[in-house]
Amino acid sequence: MTNKIKIIAIAVLTIFSIATSGLKAQDKTTFSIETDPSTFVFKGYALHLRIKPENSKQLVIGVGTYAIDLPSLMVDINPKNKEKGWDVRINSAYSFFGEYYFEEANHKWFVGLQAGVQNYKNSNSNIPNKETKYSNLLLMPSIGYNWQPFEFPLYFKPWFGLGYTTKISGSNTIANLEYDISPLIPFVTLHIGYTF
Repeated sequence: MTNKIKIIAIAVLTIFSIATSGLKAQDKTTFSIETDPSTFVFKGYALHLRIKPENSKQLVIGVGTYAIDLPSLMVDINPKNKEKGWDVRINSAYSFFGEYYFEEANHKWFVGLQAGVQNYKNSNSNIPNKETKYSNLLLMPSIGYNWQPFEFPLYFKPWFGLGYTTKISGSNTIANLEYDISPLIPFVTLHIGYTF
């Protein structure tokens, strides 16, 4: 458990060190709210709040929460789970985000880091009426593009991340079946947001 706490501490310190290094002369603090529409398609939700601090030219920090029933494609990406009857849900997740934009905050290319906890609830069609619950630590570097095609500040943000994940509590087994937790998780999505 102490190694996992160290990983969380390093991730948080990294996000805040990026935050302080990105401070430049700029006009005002701005707030953005965004969501991931795919989560609603898969019986979930996503809500993220982003802040560009005053005097920050290239940095955006934020928090978010989300839930989703993972599509079978994401479950089956791990051959140990493929076609084994698993229904996997991120029942709730809470994360901190840091994004560094190469030109201007909330515009064009960025790299990011997400650190958070994902709470899973899994079931298996081979063992009805049983479920397993566990929590994972997630550390995910990412790269993406923030596109604002209109005069008003609505934006579209496709991004790709490769996350490191490890179980920090709970059980990922039902009877004699174990859901294999992959240490590396690729993820690609599109966020839609608005800056105030």
